[in-house]
Amino acid sequence: MEHEMVLVAGNANQPLAERIAACLDLQLADALVGRYSDGESRVELRTNVRGKDVFIVQPTCPPVNHHIMEAIIIADACRRASAGCVTLVAPYFGYARQERKSVSRTPITAKLTADLIEVSGIKRVLTLELHESAIQGFFNIPVDHLFIKPVFAAHYRQCHNMAVISPDAGGVERARAMAKLFACELAILDKRRENPNDSTIMNIVGNISGKDCLIVDDICDTGGSLLNATTALLKNGARSVRAAVTHAVLSGTAVEKLAASQLKELLVSDSICLSPAAAACKKIVSRSVAELLGTAMRRIHNSESISKLFI
Repeated sequence: MEHEMVLVAGNANQPLAERIAACLDLQLADALVGRYSDGESRVELRTNVRGKDVFIVQPTCPPVNHHIMEAIIIADACRRASAGCVTLVAPYFGYARQERKSVSRTPITAKLTADLIEVSGIKRVLTLELHESAIQGFFNIPVDHLFIKPVFAAHYRQCHNMAVISPDAGGVERARAMAKLFACELAILDKRRENPNDSTIMNIVGNISGKDCLIVDDICDTGGSLLNATTALLKNGARSVRAAVTHAVLSGTAVEKLAASQLKELLVSDSICLSPAAAACKKIVSRSVAELLGTAMRRIHNSESISKLFI
């Protein structure tokens, strides 16, 4: 069945698509994915996808709106070219932080995005470390939700005297899984957020004194919350602070702030392409999720269970 599997890459993360193709021993499909002079997306498939199992590799990272449109336009092209099944591989799912009405008269944009994906002809979604697992319920199609734990765990295998830190109550499940893997302490930060990208640490629940702390989170955007957490942990007796964050959005001056901070290391995945500044920052270390995604894609293609990837 290998010849029936087709990989189409959008422009959001070409290097990751190439790494996945290498893991699967496949070539990326020949496709024109560009723009017209007025900025509209232009897609032309030059590979026959009739009856094939098509995987579109396109994290919906910044610029989010453009990459979402690009993904669903590619999907529409595949559907109209009689593809057998179209799966969106979006390791980073944009708008995931708008998954509820936090105040009155606001949209639930994560649900709207899910609807757009469905009506484009996409029949399955493969993603990584959603901001909220409940977002899977926004879809009426299968969603395979992978976790970064096996990728990051290998990096910290030699660490001792560690405490895993959840930066807020919402991330406890993610942090607990990592703490269980390392058989170490778990601590939780009591964070108050008055405005987007603006948070204050109120309390620390757990023992961090003399510990090498590892903050585990899904997204680092401006870096403000991460650096506030680092300062609070060090003030309360932590020996050192590192962070393991799946999706390195790193908007604005985040890289500069991280470079000048007391954070010892920021471990990220390649779900989002690092900017040149981020790639050059000595504190930022990247690990690829290509093998994890490729294994899941192969199992989906062969109608095999992917539950063993959750261990």
